[in-house]
Amino acid sequence: MAAPLILDDPVDRITGIGDRQKDKLAKLNIRSVRDFIFHFPRRYDDFSEIVPIRSLRSGAQQTVKGTLWHVEQSNSRGGLRMLKATVVDPTGVLHLVWFNQPYLKDQLKEGTDLLVSGKVEVFRGVLSFNNPSFEPVPKADTDDTSKPAGAGSLHVGRIIPIYAETEGVTSKWLRTKIRTALDHTLNLVEERQPAELLARQKLLGIREALEQVHFPGNQKQLARARERLGFDELFFWQLRALLRKSEWKSSRKAVPMTIQTEALKTFRAALPFDLTECQRRSIREILEDIRSPSPMSRLLEGDVGSGKTVVAAAGLLNAAAQGAQSALMAPTEILAEQHYRSLVSLLKKHKLSIALLTGSRALLSGRDGEDISRPDLLKIIKSGEVNIVVGTHALIQDDVVYQSLALVVIDEQHRFGVEQRKALMRKGAAPDVLVMTATPIPRSLALALFGDLELSILDEMPKGRKPILTEVVYASNRTRVHEFVKKQLDSGRQAFVICPLVEESEVLEVKAATEEHELLQQGAFKNYRLGLLHGRMKSKDKDAVIQAFRAGEYQMLVSTSVVEVGVDIPNASVMLIEGAERFGLAQLHQFRGRVGRGAEQSYCFLFATTTAPESEQRLRAMVRCQDGFQLSEEDLKLRGPGEVFGTRQSGIPDLRMASLLDAQLIKRVREEAELWVGHPSFEMYFGAAVASGTGDSLVWN
Repeated sequence: MAAPLILDDPVDRITGIGDRQKDKLAKLNIRSVRDFIFHFPRRYDDFSEIVPIRSLRSGAQQTVKGTLWHVEQSNSRGGLRMLKATVVDPTGVLHLVWFNQPYLKDQLKEGTDLLVSGKVEVFRGVLSFNNPSFEPVPKADTDDTSKPAGAGSLHVGRIIPIYAETEGVTSKWLRTKIRTALDHTLNLVEERQPAELLARQKLLGIREALEQVHFPGNQKQLARARERLGFDELFFWQLRALLRKSEWKSSRKAVPMTIQTEALKTFRAALPFDLTECQRRSIREILEDIRSPSPMSRLLEGDVGSGKTVVAAAGLLNAAAQGAQSALMAPTEILAEQHYRSLVSLLKKHKLSIALLTGSRALLSGRDGEDISRPDLLKIIKSGEVNIVVGTHALIQDDVVYQSLALVVIDEQHRFGVEQRKALMRKGAAPDVLVMTATPIPRSLALALFGDLELSILDEMPKGRKPILTEVVYASNRTRVHEFVKKQLDSGRQAFVICPLVEESEVLEVKAATEEHELLQQGAFKNYRLGLLHGRMKSKDKDAVIQAFRAGEYQMLVSTSVVEVGVDIPNASVMLIEGAERFGLAQLHQFRGRVGRGAEQSYCFLFATTTAPESEQRLRAMVRCQDGFQLSEEDLKLRGPGEVFGTRQSGIPDLRMASLLDAQLIKRVREEAELWVGHPSFEMYFGAAVASGTGDSLVWN
């Protein structure tokens, strides 16, 4: 007698699965019985409502229950083998057709009661299903009139799960095998959540959730199953984030900084603009953190142009004013140099020593020409004479040694790997850490993504900013737009042209930008001065182009996506984006944010080469909305978090049940996780699972 199935058995222990199916299932990451149970549907077809034949609606996916009346085989004029049948109920007649499936004839017995599901076709008043799914009405349905028709069925007459498939492995086949796996091993799945948590959150038990997610009795039960499984995904993720936060604060003691009131007053008085209320609030939150003996761990996020650099500058100044060093790390040389220039300008009254260190450049403020050799700069940083060091990942190289690193600022932190961020933090004893992102996301979502960080949000734009007028442009209107741009250039304004994204190759992207530059320079804009910028240029050459553009030597800058962040040209009033449909909403919004920084009205033209519905939806969102928080949410709906943030870099898990847009669930998970960190029973319930640090094994039993 064969041993009973257990969860860790290889998948070929399930009856009917041989070596060929085993290899195919491996492509879906299904190798064990447990994997089968946790291979969740990607969508559902709702065939649960049994519809009288006379009530069928053309084009709808529907289910009927009737008696098989007639079956015949024939060939079409094109040689297709056709199997035709007729089903009747008290209200009418439905015709069924299957193409090239003659083997089904043996499964269709005249006089049998069937459940049939498919898409309703109507031709010359005749109702039909083409290639429908069908099953005999289960005996339970005929014996027990209290149950809905289809309650005992797997493939029709109910909510039908549709799974990720591969060649030779269909959803119908998977449903049968998953049913077998559940019947033999569901009782072996252990409940990992404490009873008090399940009661407080009113969640299903894990076994009922697994049954209902695969074979839901109705939409309400399906929603509750997805809620439970989604809760688990987010909960263990949040536990780990909150533990990191707790350990960061308890295991490391920072040297509390004092608030340098006079320096900060001078800084604020020298600004040529008024701080927004959210900027003032964020500065207060940062200063409160750095007064604490526990090191700061804070995220500063805001829309494009909301003034994050000014907020960070206040914290950097406070550290410098009491003799401590700070480092600001950015993902690109262009962005690092922009930060360097901005800080030199913002803090010029304070006579600070500010350095730039990248893979190709070393600069030190307050010197004629600013250039300095890398070895000389490293000596000055080590001596403590440099107050603020700005750079790329060059800041974390072994030969960069700080005398007293007290504050670390990491910009666009999701573009750095976890180890890169940690490497910079290890350059100081227990530095305060401020991370920044220009991808604005709602508070609840930010708490889910960055649960180990405190949160400061800049959700208010500086006064006087005008909305950027945005238009989608197709080929027929290109000449009109070019004439408009010429008028802008003639009036002294400047323009950007962003070339299409070429995902397969940076070389092709550079080629596209070079060709676009030549096309415009020799064609529509032959009487204007055009610059070219792309990622393969040497840093020194990139900087020369940007400085020439800033100085007005170029009227138009043709560029690849390297200008997404870090290029601030207040005189630029026009942004033209070629192949706009190839970019995500967050990236399009970043490009648009390169203009609109001066007092003049600014414009953004989205040149599109397709009218595909998904592309149009994305571009129309850009036209109607200026709010980066709303656009980011829309982008998440369209592309998912991995595409928007870069899953591997940002540490975002590959969620299968939870949605990062479900603000209510995220809030509940966060509050529940906070109750358990430090709870006397934490180790008993969650210690081993959280310590394992692996996503699926701890979430999915």
